[in-house]
Amino acid sequence: MVRMRIADVQDQIDHELVSKEEIDHKIHEVAAVVSEDYKDKDLLLLAVLKGAVNTLAAFAQAVSIPAQMDFMSLSSYGSGTKSSGTVTIRQDLSTDVRGRHILIVEDIVDSGRTLAWLVEELKRRGAASVEIFALLEKPARREVDVDIKYHGYEIPDEFVVGFGLDYDERFRNLDSIAVLRPEVYQGANE
Repeated sequence: MVRMRIADVQDQIDHELVSKEEIDHKIHEVAAVVSEDYKDKDLLLLAVLKGAVNTLAAFAQAVSIPAQMDFMSLSSYGSGTKSSGTVTIRQDLSTDVRGRHILIVEDIVDSGRTLAWLVEELKRRGAASVEIFALLEKPARREVDVDIKYHGYEIPDEFVVGFGLDYDERFRNLDSIAVLRPEVYQGANE
């Protein structure tokens, strides 16, 4: 199996922040807790496309209970590096969430605006419960308080890519989380 590693894009990456092994360990650790917490519930794992796909796929394989998966495509970024603050639904769920126990599997929580909107939207649609697993959190960027039940890693306020996270649709297939060199994205928000 060939996979994209830091060495493949070293000229664009400043440094690795979370290794593939650390990601695997954290996902399995949290999945074990979630499997116990939801063992008698109808669990729906929900990911926001495209960033959380890698996290959801790995997480769904790590849980030991039956779980359904669904996806939404939301946008608040465009091609820049900062959120616009307006959430747009590009693709809605295919599942009725009424009475369902939902675990949002998130790649990264930055400002928290999109995630807070999503939690409220799912509750408005009648979900029995809505909880969050965030692989990465950037507390320095938080603008909206979001209750995250299952925590991955806290990271510094740096622009990260890999394991689903992108810059302008690139680097999603990197097998770890890395900090992008500023010269790669400088001028994106000017």
